[in-house]
Amino acid sequence: MKHTARLLRAYRASCYFAGEHAARIGQGVPGLDALLRRWRVREGVFIAAGNPFSKRMAAGWNARRHAALRERLRALPHVEGKGGAKSWWEAHCFIGINAARGRQLARLFRQNAMVALRRRGRARLVWVF
Repeated sequence: MKHTARLLRAYRASCYFAGEHAARIGQGVPGLDALLRRWRVREGVFIAAGNPFSKRMAAGWNARRHAALRERLRALPHVEGKGGAKSWWEAHCFIGINAARGRQLARLFRQNAMVALRRRGRARLVWVF
């Protein structure tokens, strides 16, 4: 997938929620730092399963893909969330895994990118394709 300026702007304008904690690219999130410490991991990622390659799909299709993502996460620390801005919102999970492992998972669900956050760090966009 070509990384267009429009797509990059959309990711940067979006807000990513994990429970009540909100993350934006380039900012730190103390509440998520605490969650990562509780999980005893150094990094976490926001991953969606719907709307592959940023192509809007039907709500039912997206719900089935999100259920498939949750099934894969049964043994991993994670919390439900959502991400988006304006008229584009989708279900996400914030998962206590490193960016390399997250990238593999995001690729499986055909996501253009994901958002990664290290403890005491800033949320960053990670291109998958």
